[in-house]
Amino acid sequence: MTSPVVSPPSLWRRFTAAYAQTLTALLALSVAILVIPVTLQIISRYTALIPSYIWTEEMARFLFIWMIMIGAMVGVRESAHFEVDVWPKLPRRGEAAVRITARLGVLAMALIFVWGGIEFTDFAWHRTSELAELPLWLIHIAWPVAGVTWIVFLGEQFVDETRILLGRTAP
Repeated sequence: MTSPVVSPPSLWRRFTAAYAQTLTALLALSVAILVIPVTLQIISRYTALIPSYIWTEEMARFLFIWMIMIGAMVGVRESAHFEVDVWPKLPRRGEAAVRITARLGVLAMALIFVWGGIEFTDFAWHRTSELAELPLWLIHIAWPVAGVTWIVFLGEQFVDETRILLGRTAP
């Protein structure tokens, strides 16, 4: 019996895998960096060593926003979002159809994030934050970036599920 021939991943799949690894590294880095301003906030509240009006609260909030968005991007890539099984055990094609239907809902949210996120970013384009004086578009752009990333990762998943529906094997 011969084993099936497995083709190497396409350039697109290698790109999305590298992008997902980059996002995972950025997520870990943002968590590590978040410790610094939060620690400074705690020190400033209980001692006179650091002024309490410093930029730490704002920086922590901005890092937290990016951390959530990057985590959501990685979650869509890994299909780690919340899932409820309401169907009895379905055959492989049935499960693929249910997953496509569920991912259409995620796609709708991605499109909302892209559309609304572009308007959100445009609103903040010429504004700066109060304390850190960072351009606010650097924070607001997290929404459309997350939406576009979800669309990219969902596209790959739609291809895989469609292959299953058509009776072909997924990579």
